[in-house]
Amino acid sequence: MIILRIGFSLGSLLSIDEVLGCSKILSDYTPDSIWIPETWGMECSSMLSTIAQITKKPKIGSSIINIYSRTPSLIAMNAATIDTLSNGRLILGLGTSSQAIVEQWHGMEFMQPLQRMQEYIEIIRQIISGKKVTYNGKFFHLENFSLLIKPIRDEIPIYLAAINQKMIDLTWRIGDGVIFYLRPFAEMQETIVKMQHKRKIDVACQVITCVSNDADKAIIRAKKTIAFYVSVGKTYREFLAKNGYEKETSEIFTEYEKSGLTDNHRFVSDSMVNSLALCGAPKELSQKLERFIKIGIDLPILQFNPVGNVLESFKLLVSSLERDM
Repeated sequence: MIILRIGFSLGSLLSIDEVLGCSKILSDYTPDSIWIPETWGMECSSMLSTIAQITKKPKIGSSIINIYSRTPSLIAMNAATIDTLSNGRLILGLGTSSQAIVEQWHGMEFMQPLQRMQEYIEIIRQIISGKKVTYNGKFFHLENFSLLIKPIRDEIPIYLAAINQKMIDLTWRIGDGVIFYLRPFAEMQETIVKMQHKRKIDVACQVITCVSNDADKAIIRAKKTIAFYVSVGKTYREFLAKNGYEKETSEIFTEYEKSGLTDNHRFVSDSMVNSLALCGAPKELSQKLERFIKIGIDLPILQFNPVGNVLESFKLLVSSLERDM
């Protein structure tokens, strides 16, 4: 098997020092890209700028920046700055986040995400191109805005996180790439084939990834991550319920409401974890990863979930895929 591109997502379960430590490990290898999430911990732009100085070859990506907590002008400024610091290696990953996060934690109204995303991307692209931007949309109104610095590229690739069909349609219409997450194999393959017939874009998928010399420990770690997203993420829960996992999602969420996240991962079936995650012993990883490539994913982004000591766990993951990078 030859895999030309592998990305790594570092973040939500890690401290800042651990993210930097994992990045230093990757500096000795040749991954396609390193991605940093932004949820309610690390601020993405600062981390990407720092990682750009540690690793000199991989692309660096935001996975994902939400389109409510910053203006598109500020994101364009961030993107131009990081792209300059990284010598043209940035991929700008954008998404809508969720109603709970946007409204309860950022104090913004979560409304018309499709229209907002379209305006966001139009403005960012015009600013990065070096134009003086006057823009009148439903959400954003700019007059004679232009950057004081000259970006080193007049186009920065923009990937969109997409779950439901309307956002998928918008992504294939205006995006340079898509970032999928928590999609069952059969549904994802069908969606990729259908959409790639319309227009070819880069298909990335962030995959929950856990590896351990004790395969059972890796599988349990992956099940806990899946259970977490099903428990707290209404959109993911509803999507998975509609696509083959109604029983599992119902049981996971019911147990979560009773007793939290302590034990509800036991309702994640083996079928569910095998479809949504990459987990097991090191020798199994390459073969399991190949399944994601075969269904049409151009760029698997391995969302690192440590098992035991973080840096030792990450070294095990990277070394188990060394021949594939």
